[in-house]
Amino acid sequence: QVQLVESGGGLVQAGGSLTLSCSDSARTLRYYDMGWFRLAPGKEREFVASINTGGETPHYSDSVQGRFTISRDNAKGTVFLQMDSLKSEDTAVYYCNAGTLVTDGTFLPGVSWGQGTQVTVSS
Repeated sequence: QVQLVESGGGLVQAGGSLTLSCSDSARTLRYYDMGWFRLAPGKEREFVASINTGGETPHYSDSVQGRFTISRDNAKGTVFLQMDSLKSEDTAVYYCNAGTLVTDGTFLPGVSWGQGTQVTVSS
């Protein structure tokens, strides 16, 4: 089981940027397709972005397409989520996950979740 740790959240004004990081001390996430999800109060968990093991194939939800960028550094065992042009509706706890990408691009989350990192966007 992968032990994931997210970091980089915080409070930012609308229009601003944040970069989230996700890592695991054993550096095993290089073997997984990785995804970012978010959970806002009163809402269901929402898929945000995913990337394959080699980092060549990012996928995004419609709500973040063009504003967020997922990337990974397998040598460092870290996955990033660069978030630009943030909106108040991006406010949520963000989680990374080690899972599997299927052929149609759908990301199937695995059982390993981090503790999450809070992102708050003030309008």
